[in-house]
Amino acid sequence: MKPKLNDVAQLAGVSVTTVSRVINDHGYLSERTKQKVFAAMRELHYQPNNMARSLQGKNTQLVGLIFSDISNPFFAELVSRIEKILFAKNYKVILCNSADDPQKERDYLQMLMANQVDGIIAGAHNLGIEEYKQYGLPIISFDRYLSDNVPIVSSDNFNGGWLAAQTLQQAGADKIAIFTGKSHAGSPTNGRREGYEAYLTQHGLTPHVHELPFELSPALKTMEIRTILENHDYNGVFCSDDLTALLTANVAQQLKLTIPTELRLVGYDGTALIRNYHPNLTTIEQPLADISTLLVSLLLQRIADANCKLEAKYTLPVKLIKGTTA
Repeated sequence: MKPKLNDVAQLAGVSVTTVSRVINDHGYLSERTKQKVFAAMRELHYQPNNMARSLQGKNTQLVGLIFSDISNPFFAELVSRIEKILFAKNYKVILCNSADDPQKERDYLQMLMANQVDGIIAGAHNLGIEEYKQYGLPIISFDRYLSDNVPIVSSDNFNGGWLAAQTLQQAGADKIAIFTGKSHAGSPTNGRREGYEAYLTQHGLTPHVHELPFELSPALKTMEIRTILENHDYNGVFCSDDLTALLTANVAQQLKLTIPTELRLVGYDGTALIRNYHPNLTTIEQPLADISTLLVSLLLQRIADANCKLEAKYTLPVKLIKGTTA
């Protein structure tokens, strides 16, 4: 049976009120009394009720993380970094994988509210979730517009797209395509496409945009890429994420297209997995360490002071990681 406050009090030889005061760090208590209560809690494996703490106006030390697909190496590394930083600051996380499903994201958001989390870091790609505007909870967004009062942390997507197109052209490509996800109004990730288009236009080249939805399975995305490469004579491709770039490299090999002689290739993200296991891929690296640190810092500022003044958007620089594909 799950231990109760009464059980802790009885084992420690103190009153229930004393146990409650120890748990909530309220009022003066001798160190001896505190140690007796903590020892009883450990022996009984008693866990304080975070909901009860929240009703007393105290923080639950819980943070909700909502991301679209943590099987993706980029989100997996970002979540891992965020969790480590929060844990070091005595916060635990509740991780929600929204799987590009708006209703699932709404359900998770309501669940986090019911669990009285102190704040939320949201990085899913679903749009039109009105609940973000309705709840008065500290929220920080990664790469996505949620509402006017929710700060956004992003890498410099525009410069990343510009840098990718520049790298491909300087490597000898003059017919350069972009394989990207769907464009959503107000999404910072649109900047990758915009930077690519701006560079090509400025240098008298024609943009060629192919949208490959984020939620497509690798098999279906591979089929789409194969059809594109079979029907166009591109000699340069910028993929707006590294996994799509790896699929493109596989298809190019199947089609006997030599990389980088016949096809130059640049990805985007530059996770540790890519750098360690696919170092040949030329990619635009997002500063994951800085992104995770800033997301947590901004959230903790909002938790400490709901009215603290924060910027609407924070943009962090990207850099080119040179491989052999461009």
